[in-house]
Amino acid sequence: MTSEKPDSVWNHKPWWCQPWSIILTGISIISGSWLLFKILWLTILVAIPISAWMGFFVILFPKLALQAENQQSI
Repeated sequence: MTSEKPDSVWNHKPWWCQPWSIILTGISIISGSWLLFKILWLTILVAIPISAWMGFFVILFPKLALQAENQQSI
């Protein structure tokens, strides 16, 4: 009986494209915007696309990759 872990999309990505590095980069950019300018509306303006980018790559992309893999194996 083997207990193989299912193949993850993150196993095929380099270190700079892992969830921890994506989240760390996004948080650093948003925080850096606040620390540099201290303007709330500008930080929010920066946070919106960065949050969308993080959400896509950390949440949506793995689900889409798994779905595509499942469709190929049918």
